[in-house]
Amino acid sequence: MLSLNLLPSSNVTFSKTNHKCPINSSLLDPILVNRHRNPQFPFHTFQKPTSKINNIVLFRPSEEPLSQISKSRLDFGKILTTPFGFSSRFVARAASGAPQEASPDGEIEVSKPDKNLKLALIFGLWYFQNIVFNIYNKKALNIFPYPWFLASFQLFCGSVWMFILWSLKLQPCPKINKSFIVALLGPALFHTIGHISACVSFSKVAVSFTHVIKSAEPVFSVVFSSFIGESYPLKVWLSILPIVFGCSLAAVTEVSFNFGGLWGAMISNVGFVLRNIYSKKSLQNFKEVDGLNLYGWISIISLVYLFPVAVFVEGSQWVTGYHKAIASIGTPSTFYLWVMLSGLFYHLYNQSSYQALDDISPLTFSVGNTMKRVVVIIATVLVFRNPVRPLNALGSAIAIFGTFLYSQATAKKPKVQAGDKKD
Repeated sequence: MLSLNLLPSSNVTFSKTNHKCPINSSLLDPILVNRHRNPQFPFHTFQKPTSKINNIVLFRPSEEPLSQISKSRLDFGKILTTPFGFSSRFVARAASGAPQEASPDGEIEVSKPDKNLKLALIFGLWYFQNIVFNIYNKKALNIFPYPWFLASFQLFCGSVWMFILWSLKLQPCPKINKSFIVALLGPALFHTIGHISACVSFSKVAVSFTHVIKSAEPVFSVVFSSFIGESYPLKVWLSILPIVFGCSLAAVTEVSFNFGGLWGAMISNVGFVLRNIYSKKSLQNFKEVDGLNLYGWISIISLVYLFPVAVFVEGSQWVTGYHKAIASIGTPSTFYLWVMLSGLFYHLYNQSSYQALDDISPLTFSVGNTMKRVVVIIATVLVFRNPVRPLNALGSAIAIFGTFLYSQATAKKPKVQAGDKKD
């Protein structure tokens, strides 16, 4: 028999298995077990017979070197104290108080009510943060039309937020080196292009129109991926046809149509697609870095890219624009609040989207991301009372439906890398 002491006052006895490998305490982390699940290495369930609480310990022999196993995982106690989008796999369990059950192969299963509550919390938080960002971002741009400043400030808020998480150890800071930073330079550059272009578009046209054009991102993804040799089945190519038609119909019937806004949204699509493609190639050796830390470092490097250019492009107009904004709104605190909320919720909704993909399937995420655009479009139309023509609404609906068809057609792709997270 092999004895492992997990707690000072508790001894748990394990039966020796046929797998010859060392037992490491990090392998008992339920988050780590779920992240490295592999059918070739079944779980073995051990239960302490004398305990009054149904405590189940999962053990699995490691199929990879211990040095390659990520140590940047959130501690259980810290997760429960973080309301702003930290890993939601424990949120539903904490909210419901219902016990979890173990399946015959040892995997912890969540009951259907818990799963539904978990999904509701994930999507509710994600959608709410996105709506708040879009509303206050547009409010700030209406009185202070300097998208380069706001885009830089949003990246700054995200960078400060991540430093706070790392400093308070609410999120483990990844070990970085020169090769990691070099690998991030390309994805961060394309992320910067995508972010500033979207912000420019928001400043020139209605938020709803920008989101309709941004729903055409799958078209650019298929086209650019085909250029580098990736092939797609016919149903994927057919699914992008309604996206193209819907976006075209929405563009020609848009009341607030502006070529600057249109091109901004199109360039944003190109930037984010190239970020995703480039991430697959340059970050494949850094899979131990989780999605939130990866996005945090991309935000920091993007800020370094963007701010000097922002100062050059429109820095000379910021002081004058600030005084005009204060004069138009009357109370400086309101303007400060709008800018602060746009910066904070920009990072929070992206953080939630990254963590959502960690907790749900890629198909569920794709469908959720499609529906998110619908919710944001409806919310912003109601808040800003943008006039919508019938043909414009029809074109938007066709484009969104095409995006849904695309997510269905590509649902069976083998895996989704960290760089594939939607913006």
